[in-house]
Amino acid sequence: MALLLKNRGALLILMFNLLLVFTGIGLIIPIMPRFMETLGITGGIVGLLVAAFSLTQLLFSPLAGRLSDKFGRKKMIVIGMVVFAGSEALFGVATSSTLLFVARLLGGISAAMIMPAVMAYAADVTTKAERAKGMGFINAAITTGFIIGPGIGGYIAEFGIRVPFYAAAVAGLVAALINLVSLKESKPVEEEEEFVAAPVSKKGQSGILSQLKHSYREPYFLSLIIVFVLSFGLANFETVFGLFVDHKFGYEPKDIAFIITFGSIAGAVVQVTVFSWILQQFGERRVISACLLVAGVFIFLTLFVHQFWMVFAVTFIVFLAIDILRPAIGTQMSMVAKDQQGYVAGLNSAFTSLGNIAGPIIAGFLFDYNINYPYALAAVVLLLSFVLTLRENKRSHQGARTAS
Repeated sequence: MALLLKNRGALLILMFNLLLVFTGIGLIIPIMPRFMETLGITGGIVGLLVAAFSLTQLLFSPLAGRLSDKFGRKKMIVIGMVVFAGSEALFGVATSSTLLFVARLLGGISAAMIMPAVMAYAADVTTKAERAKGMGFINAAITTGFIIGPGIGGYIAEFGIRVPFYAAAVAGLVAALINLVSLKESKPVEEEEEFVAAPVSKKGQSGILSQLKHSYREPYFLSLIIVFVLSFGLANFETVFGLFVDHKFGYEPKDIAFIITFGSIAGAVVQVTVFSWILQQFGERRVISACLLVAGVFIFLTLFVHQFWMVFAVTFIVFLAIDILRPAIGTQMSMVAKDQQGYVAGLNSAFTSLGNIAGPIIAGFLFDYNINYPYALAAVVLLLSFVLTLRENKRSHQGARTAS
């Protein structure tokens, strides 16, 4: 625990800044249905807007991961948060679809700059034994931001549906300032350049398409596939959630904010308290398989519940499974990344973006056709991924037996 205690200040700063940023992102969730209705935008356009964010995140993530290895994590985090603030402000003032898409493209760039750098920073300041706890803390900050963000946004929207976007922009600027003043670089730039010269430069010379094409050779490729499937299924769930309950049950922004806020609390509590213990007791592979199964089943059950408290309960369990699954996958990949933490974090973000591109587009247009179809597809994809992990776990187990 000595190293973790020594670097606790840096982890707390990362957590606090991510808390601010993801609170800013969460602010806008409950008011999106009303905002889109005001501009006359369909579910298909909503899906394309989400995909636009993810497209730029995909294209920029590997480069951002390498830049964080070369120039330092702090610079990428600060610049990324300033870009995030600008994208939210632009989305708030936008009166046309063109400006909305520009704002989302900028938002994707900011996410690509922030997330790989933060994950790599956390890996820099923790040992392998502490890695699960460090990743749990980071993901808990993200989850907590989503918990309190929608609740705040639901009430801020009473002053106008554009006000939450301005509040998100302010949160991003505050986070950037805190990083600039308080956060120290996890490694000196000179040391970083030496650190990445041999192992990363070869990969750094190839482009995004080449990296994705050859990623199947990596020992963590199955984890990348699960990241894609998870983000695809979750994007189906999250993209149309507000529209789904708005059209099906007539929920107001405050109702949506309540479900998302309290439906996410369990995830943050688990990540901070018992996440590390869960991984130690059951291992990453079993935890990942179990969470995929639970998420798939309960997303499917969403189609059959009607009462408010049943919708709340099902959503609560979905969020809990996802909030355990995310850091479990991140921990599994960081264990095999060795001296390429930034590169692997970039690939992780890239595969997340692939799922976040395909998922929202399909979900948006399926929603326009039938509001139940996006959730049915999300459940099927997650359950198929669960079966894939079972087969891979069995194969690995047999391989271990043969080796012994």
